[in-house]
Amino acid sequence: MDLPLIVAVDDDPALLAAVERELRTRYALDYRICTQGSTTQARTTLDELAAAGEEVALVLAGEELDGAPGTEFLGEVGRLFPHAERALLIGWNHLGDPDTGDAIFKAIARGRIDHYVVRPAPPPDEQFHQAISTFLLAWAEARRRAPHTIDVIGETWSGRAFELREVLGRCAMPHRFCLAESDEGRALLADVGEPRLPLLVMPTGGVMEDPTDADIARFAGAPIDPSGERYDLVIVGCGPAGLSAGVYGASEGLRTVVIDSGSIGGQATSSSSIRNYLGFPRGVTGADLARRAYQQAWVFGARFAFMQQVTDLTREDDDLVVGIHTGGVVRARAVVLATGASYRRLGIEPLEALHGAGVFYGAAASEAPLVSGEDVYIVGGANSAGQAAIHLAHYAKRVTLVVRAATLEAGMSHYLVRQVEEAPNIEVRTGTEVVDGGGDGWLDHLVLRSRRDGGLETVGAYALFLMIGAMPHTEWLPATIERDPAGFVVTGSELSDGALAALGRRPMALETSVPGVLAAGDVRHGSVKRVASAVGEGSIAIQFVHRLLAV
Repeated sequence: MDLPLIVAVDDDPALLAAVERELRTRYALDYRICTQGSTTQARTTLDELAAAGEEVALVLAGEELDGAPGTEFLGEVGRLFPHAERALLIGWNHLGDPDTGDAIFKAIARGRIDHYVVRPAPPPDEQFHQAISTFLLAWAEARRRAPHTIDVIGETWSGRAFELREVLGRCAMPHRFCLAESDEGRALLADVGEPRLPLLVMPTGGVMEDPTDADIARFAGAPIDPSGERYDLVIVGCGPAGLSAGVYGASEGLRTVVIDSGSIGGQATSSSSIRNYLGFPRGVTGADLARRAYQQAWVFGARFAFMQQVTDLTREDDDLVVGIHTGGVVRARAVVLATGASYRRLGIEPLEALHGAGVFYGAAASEAPLVSGEDVYIVGGANSAGQAAIHLAHYAKRVTLVVRAATLEAGMSHYLVRQVEEAPNIEVRTGTEVVDGGGDGWLDHLVLRSRRDGGLETVGAYALFLMIGAMPHTEWLPATIERDPAGFVVTGSELSDGALAALGRRPMALETSVPGVLAAGDVRHGSVKRVASAVGEGSIAIQFVHRLLAV
């Protein structure tokens, strides 16, 4: 198979030569390098490559090409190669320039470019290559070619095969799916014999036939059973808040364990691109952020117990006792609740029956390749829905965002609203909700209702991604931990007079109605439903843990 291409376009021969030198030196073994000195030549070459069915991984273009902004040319690339990463080359002296920043922001919002990169300095310019490698990894992950990708093979899209994909997604483990009767499926099964489906083919070549969630957790490297142990700190939940608490707790000398019924990242793993997270100017996927945080906490000494359900929390003398579904218990001096929240179920029976077969809760990042060239719908008006719409627009023919509120601005960040409105194949339907739908084995239609006049409309739909509401994972908590009517944990000054009297002292800001138990992230009443906020609360919780343990 021919190698994918990296294309660089610049009308300045010296600048183009510098880029070509760096690309050929580092990437020529795995990619074909193509350089063009004008947009006319580049357009002809790209047309020929598209007609030949070639794959283009990355296109780089100068800030100005043939008297026009390079962003205009890069915008045209998306028409021929919708999955190619597109980056604008800028001069070092333009980094921090307000006009350049505005131009980049507008180009990203309008879907013309994905990234920018500072032109290479004399070699070795590792900063340039770090950026290029990031772009290529993003392309590889989107095309299911990321390193250590797991193949999932099943008889149908739904059922246990879909559950396995969900588990791998929660583990932030790259994976791809194919049906056993497909050409790709038959090729993968050729050397397996008569397997029990569904199965996983590991990057090492090993095969796991119809594995349990615990089997996957063991493969992911987190097989510990914390039962019977005593820790300084137990963190329940491994989303952004729990991972942050794990990093800070372990790095500051607390014997720390993180327990989760799933795996790393929580709901954040469904975010295909978080562009407003501090320190990642080119954006970061939720899965990548989770993997980095997990590795960081692990190296500091935090221990992880995945696929283990916490069922109870009580106090015995000076210890907090955490019960696990296996019947075991873990003792701790302090507990941080970071169980987060999940998307609310739609509750429409014909659509619930198609869960995994065209109907998905979250999952836009992992299921996007399935919808290439199709009409898809997203229900939701928060940032996660906007990020999903932008991501899916690179694959689908048309993306329709269905929002109950009257405006997008009611729940979505300004930068995302701009991107959604500028995307040519994204339609926004405000004041609208999904009330019915169905399909024979796979979704094929939805019924929409206008909240303004009650009118119904049946539309063709290949996939539906649901990102609505927030249901906190707090049903297992004892009645002694105060919650609001929606189930979110109440903390600090928000506690009721009765809870304050039972506590017997002034609570710390993130402390619950039970001494030594804190809450952080989306599970907490009044929290800001943003990844950065959850990470901040997770770190702050550890400062309060230190104070509690010092008493």
